Amino acid sequence: MAGAAVLGLCRFAQKVKTPTGFLSYATHGNVVGQTEPKQPSLVGRHFLTLKDFSKREVQHLLWVAADLKTRFQTRNEKYNPLVGKAGALYFQKRSTRTRMSSETGFALLGGHPLFLTDNDIHLGVNESMHDSAKVISRFVDVFLARVFNHSDLVEFSKHATIPIINGLSELYHPLQTLADLQTLQEHYGRLKGLTVAWVGDGNNIIHSIMMGAPKMGMNLKIATPKDYTLESAVVDDCKELIKEHGTELYITTDPMEACEKADVIVTDTWISMGQEEEKQARVKAFQGYQVTKKMTSVASPDWCFLHCLPRKPEEVDDEVFYSDKSLVWDEAENRKWTVMAVMLTLLKDHALKTPKPKF
Repeated sequence: MAGAAVLGLCRFAQKVKTPTGFLSYATHGNVVGQTEPKQPSLVGRHFLTLKDFSKREVQHLLWVAADLKTRFQTRNEKYNPLVGKAGALYFQKRSTRTRMSSETGFALLGGHPLFLTDNDIHLGVNESMHDSAKVISRFVDVFLARVFNHSDLVEFSKHATIPIINGLSELYHPLQTLADLQTLQEHYGRLKGLTVAWVGDGNNIIHSIMMGAPKMGMNLKIATPKDYTLESAVVDDCKELIKEHGTELYITTDPMEACEKADVIVTDTWISMGQEEEKQARVKAFQGYQVTKKMTSVASPDWCFLHCLPRKPEEVDDEVFYSDKSLVWDEAENRKWTVMAVMLTLLKDHALKTPKPKF
């Protein structure tokens, strides 16, 4: 650990050998309703953070996403369970993947998506958050919001009578983590035992990974610059999860140390929306954090790379980003199937047709 400032080290289980096979779905022949117990119902729930969802519930969301992907993409089925439903999609920040995945996905399920910005409504400004929640709940069946402040989502959800979905806040981005988990399950054929290395800012993306990955039996190795560390409350919550699920958490400031023997290397933008004035200071602070072949050379032989996009070259070089080890395009596509799974399961129970993926 020479040359690194180790900020925290928690070990609760032995490492699991890196998988060598590739399998998208379990082949043990489970038939829904026979060998599987009754699936959990998420109808009416809010989806603000994966912290609020159990291991079984996260697995259920991933199973629904896999089922929808198979039915629409492979079998070309027409399936419109949300006919007659309306969903409001509110964006305080611009978006490519979240807007396109949620808008096209809700329509594909038969519902009517309504795209809104601050030019249309302005939560908590012209009208109180309480009143806005009450009014919007009378017009639509689900409300997805991409906001700056997570506290706004929490406050809005207290007064809404419809499911509220976090499309991104400064604290969490749970929809992205679901897409990441689906992508890794498809690639490796399982999630349990994989080690994920994070190299970058202590931001909403890694916070959400910390709330989801341990529940799937995944180990975490996190490297952030000393002035851009994780939220302490999120770290505390993650430590509880790794104790509960018997996984590992390792926190450092050395990217090479985090990537050592990792199966998955993940990074994100260094300058998020609203941080443009900090660009010069951030680029300087993140020197040495660009994901390169040198960094991946210490990872597992079967390593892969994830980035939630949009990507800047200073975060990851072309040799890694455009390599056959990069899963970023599958990861982007899976934003659609996972947000569809969330919107559908919060509105009605879904009858699964495909075998349960192996987690």
